[in-house]
Amino acid sequence: MTWQAWITIAVIITTVVVLVRDLLPPALTLLGGTTILLVTGVIDVAQAFSGFCNPAPITIGALYIIARAVDKTGALQPIVARTLGEGNGQKTSLARLLFPVAGSSAFLNNTPIVAMMIPQVENWADRVGVSPSKYLIPLSYAAVLGGTVTAIGTATNLVVSGLLEEHGFAPLGMFEITRAGLPIALCGLLVIVLFAHRLLPERIPARRDLEESEREFSVNMEVEKGGALDGRTVSEGQLRQLQGVFLVQIARNGETIAPVSPDTVLRGGDLLTFVGNADLVVDLQGTSGLVSSERKHLAQFDTMHHTFFEAVLGAASPLVGKTLKELGFRSKYQAAVVAIHQAGERVTGKLGEVRLRVGDNLILLTDPGFRDRWRYRRDFLLISRMGGVPPSVTKKSTQVGLITLAVVLAAGLNLMPILHAALLAGILLVLLGVLTPAEARGAIDFDVIIVIAAAFGLGAAVETSGLAEKIALSLNGTFSFLGPHGVLLGLALATVVLRELITNNAAAVLLFPIAVATAAYLGLDPRPFVMAVALAAATSFLTPIGYQTNIMVYGPGGYKYTDYFRLGLPLTLMVIIAIVLLVPVAWPF
Repeated sequence: MTWQAWITIAVIITTVVVLVRDLLPPALTLLGGTTILLVTGVIDVAQAFSGFCNPAPITIGALYIIARAVDKTGALQPIVARTLGEGNGQKTSLARLLFPVAGSSAFLNNTPIVAMMIPQVENWADRVGVSPSKYLIPLSYAAVLGGTVTAIGTATNLVVSGLLEEHGFAPLGMFEITRAGLPIALCGLLVIVLFAHRLLPERIPARRDLEESEREFSVNMEVEKGGALDGRTVSEGQLRQLQGVFLVQIARNGETIAPVSPDTVLRGGDLLTFVGNADLVVDLQGTSGLVSSERKHLAQFDTMHHTFFEAVLGAASPLVGKTLKELGFRSKYQAAVVAIHQAGERVTGKLGEVRLRVGDNLILLTDPGFRDRWRYRRDFLLISRMGGVPPSVTKKSTQVGLITLAVVLAAGLNLMPILHAALLAGILLVLLGVLTPAEARGAIDFDVIIVIAAAFGLGAAVETSGLAEKIALSLNGTFSFLGPHGVLLGLALATVVLRELITNNAAAVLLFPIAVATAAYLGLDPRPFVMAVALAAATSFLTPIGYQTNIMVYGPGGYKYTDYFRLGLPLTLMVIIAIVLLVPVAWPF
């Protein structure tokens, strides 16, 4: 191999290690890898930054704006309201939930769809007395499967379309991938409906854990008049370093102080509400200047001014890797964390010292405006109000629905490219006042855009260094005894492995040149091999970190890491088999 190929291998391995160990943010990691390849001369400037002028990232950004408008106006709320039914059988309820979700995901960003559905599923599960863990992973998987049906169903499809165009091939037609994507989606949904209730365990979700153990979380004490704490600040009274409990609010003369800062001065007669584990209230009982109170339950909070929220941390959250104490969480977010769930288990001890992880589910006590302030920030991947009413449909939802339909029809009927239709729709949504310019700008996840664009540089290095050709030869040598179908199988398996280690979009970019080189070596049309990569990269079911919607349901479902594998493995095997059987029929060799 050439020295360029060896450098490319070293950069890719380093990139994978950094991403797997979560040492740096994905955008910085991919951009750093591309920069090293540029500086070492493996790729030139045009190749390094080709992703930033490719239509795929721009199209994805425009579709983010449309998705934000759908979310803001509640355009999907009528569909949400009709799902699930009254709990007449789990298979029936799953079918009522999954098929509309998959259908919506074929045309809209699946993140807001899943975000809207999670609290609805949780409330429905509470009402009919079932565990939401039987429904939330299926919800995410249905959204993933729906994305395989159209060219705009997932960012991966758009990335592959952009790569095809960059290499001189025809881009994906709006419904071209439907030939194989629709049968795969339908088969996947059938597998979920038939087997999810058997394969997925019943878990206690974070919100139900809080409700069932509410007494564990509430301890109320009164500041003794003239006592040791009267006139001292919270910090001076050492009420910030208690074992197992922390101060969430102060009731004084009919007014509520929440959240409580370390500098708040305590007064005799103040009623202090602590939240934590009742087994660990020894510190409180031995604190001089505090006396017991008859008011003992969180249910007596002033619900006009305080409510509970669930918040899930995503990979891009600045909270990941830090503690609540380091973040100054209560002061920054005007909220108190009353529980943290990690990998399906509630964390005990001092919550302020717990190092937060991707997928953590936080139960927050805060004011009702918390969700509006933070729902579109990357700090939290999902925020849902516990026991809240569904969002109402606004008057502009019809406009949003018509504009979205126009994008689909324009692209599907080849009236204009997807990029043009999506950009026009984004501009129109701002001009009609559905979104403000600031909301449109904030709708775009620039971290995802940078990851995709930077990955193009890595893909170019794989191709120009000769590494793609070497891997193609290796694939052919390993699977050639099965013919072209066997090579297609090897390519799909390689994509599945890589997508679980790094982002699915980056996996598609890295495997694309290998797919093209494999087809060239065999003297076959590259399109079926490229489609195999697209479908394998877009269907991530094995881990909670493999796809964003998988992370979103992790905490609310109370799942453990291995729960995804239970249902995800048969789905992944089904997808691989379907790719090998269907792709050559839809796109002949």
